Amino acid sequence: MTGVAHGDVARPVGPAPPADGDSPATGAPDGRAERAPGAVAIAGVTTTALGAAGAATGVVAVVRGIGPIHVGSLGPLAGVTLAAGATGGAFMVVVGLVAAAAGVYGIGYGRHGRSSPLQLAAVPAFVATMLLVPLAGSVSTFLATWELMAVASLVAILADHDRPAVRDAARWYAVMTHLGFAAVLVGLVVLAASGRADGLVALTSRAASASSASRDAVFVLTFVGFGAKAGLVPLHVWLPRAHPEAPSPVSALMSAAMVAMGVYGIVRIDIEVLGPGPRWWAIVLVATGAASALYGVLQSSVSTDLKRLLAYSTTENMGLVTLALGAAMLLAGYGERSLATIALTAALLHVVAHAAFKSLAFMAAGSVLFATGLRDLDLLGGLARRMPATTGAFSVAALGAAGLPLGAGFVSEWLLVQSLIHSRPSSGTLLALVMPVAVGVVALTTGLGVAAMTKAFGIGFLARPRSTAAFDARESPAAMLAPMAVVAAACTVLAVAPGVLAPGLRRVLLDTGSSFGAPPHLGLLLRLPGIAGSISPGLIAVAVAVAAAALALVAAVARAGRSRRPADRRAALWAGGGGPLTARMQYTATSFAEPLQRVFDDVLRPDVDVEVSHVEESRYLVDRVRYRSRIVDVVEARCYRPVLGAVATWASWVRRAHNGSVNRYLAFGALAVIVVIAVAR
Repeated sequence: MTGVAHGDVARPVGPAPPADGDSPATGAPDGRAERAPGAVAIAGVTTTALGAAGAATGVVAVVRGIGPIHVGSLGPLAGVTLAAGATGGAFMVVVGLVAAAAGVYGIGYGRHGRSSPLQLAAVPAFVATMLLVPLAGSVSTFLATWELMAVASLVAILADHDRPAVRDAARWYAVMTHLGFAAVLVGLVVLAASGRADGLVALTSRAASASSASRDAVFVLTFVGFGAKAGLVPLHVWLPRAHPEAPSPVSALMSAAMVAMGVYGIVRIDIEVLGPGPRWWAIVLVATGAASALYGVLQSSVSTDLKRLLAYSTTENMGLVTLALGAAMLLAGYGERSLATIALTAALLHVVAHAAFKSLAFMAAGSVLFATGLRDLDLLGGLARRMPATTGAFSVAALGAAGLPLGAGFVSEWLLVQSLIHSRPSSGTLLALVMPVAVGVVALTTGLGVAAMTKAFGIGFLARPRSTAAFDARESPAAMLAPMAVVAAACTVLAVAPGVLAPGLRRVLLDTGSSFGAPPHLGLLLRLPGIAGSISPGLIAVAVAVAAAALALVAAVARAGRSRRPADRRAALWAGGGGPLTARMQYTATSFAEPLQRVFDDVLRPDVDVEVSHVEESRYLVDRVRYRSRIVDVVEARCYRPVLGAVATWASWVRRAHNGSVNRYLAFGALAVIVVIAVAR
């Protein structure tokens, strides 16, 4: 990349923004750039109103519960039953607040950029269906709302279906979400048949009398279905495809709110209705959560696509939540009620924190995409001066995702670590083996998460611009910045004063059953029940603020002293003959992640290709050496590609049978009838 002098800054001469349906900066070849402001405003206001109403309803459910309300005329056979306790209400509040912020953000995003009529209609429907899932009071209502949520989110992804990448992402998402729905469907049907009831409240009291085989089958099937929605490994393959290709408001809703519905299903069905279960259930949760956290953060740390990086970060954080839920179940099974409560509190608190900082991160990424048309970190840089508000918002989100002090995710991860390290080895051999491994997983995940967010923020915002689009970037409109500021403030409150969530968390813990004890005290001093552990996020924030103010004062005094020196004693800093700093002298996102890629080469399995071209006159003289390295999703390549190949081969054989012969079709039908009769006998 070459540079052209432009004052004291080198103007990069780089590629123009690539065509991207999520990027308003690229124009709208299909004529959707100037969507009617009225339609955009109606969609945004409707989404915001639905979110606010859902959050208010959730608060009512947390305080005193809702229902059950049965309306037989709304649905076939069993009708519709609505009911919500503290658990459902808490998740409604999370979804509602994210939707309210995304609705306001979508007004500015859609008014100034690309927004199809399909997207404008799909987003409010998506929010409404997400809010109905925690309100479902029966198996039939839960299944109906779950499928409606999947269909609405698929339509929202397909809003820009003219791009091949979007169609490919939608296909993966459609297949994975419907396979997950099939698993949930079979699992809940078995549960309803075993408990001889359709209401979730009735099943809670009757599930314990079901056979162990039935309960085990329900747990496995529902965990697979809910895990697919939460983006857990190995069912995560739709997530890094769909989140980057969806419009940014939809990405925020999917990554911050929809994946939380997967966690809600695990908590509501596998812990509240089915639990307590055998210890191997907890081991499955811990192992799946640990694998998801590690794999997600590894892929995030080497990704150069900003939205793909954030998508893999979602897999990481949902893995931590699942690990915490498994630890809570395991500790409760060994009678460690206080530690089990701390682990469950960590899981619930991390769901809230993740919804806050991940929605903010995707809105900030959408702001970058809005201004530059780029998602590639290797082509970004210099945004801190050009987009200071967006930079500040992303820094708050990155701090939360990294799990560092003053970040929204710090307190929940600290609670999780405390619950793991204080387990007594004398309680059981299994507990003594699992907990140290879990501590190591959380520690490694946090360290790699810091590296991933440092790369995203440092290379994308603080480094010098590496393309013309990044150099010419301008701040996004106020309609997009206002909700980002509100969500950033919410992240700060969660980081400094998590006690605001204490009443709601206490009610949710009471709903989960008698296996859990008193919740931690989340006041100014965060005290843990039963163990000697405490921390004060507020005091940490005050200490950091005082230290920052002291450093700023020292720097100001030093600058004032230098300004009073004689002019002949001031000189430019010697650069060793290197000249002015350019973007080529700085790390790219790829080079920043290269050491990590080398360390975890056996896990990431990068696709490396070296092509050597010789001169025509002699094969001993090299003309060009081309090196290419690409990180692929190992799970997708090793697990799903062979299955897809086998399905394609089978489909080709089936296609041969469809030759238009009526006689052959009748023979197939007769053979099928004979097989059915034989099986029935």
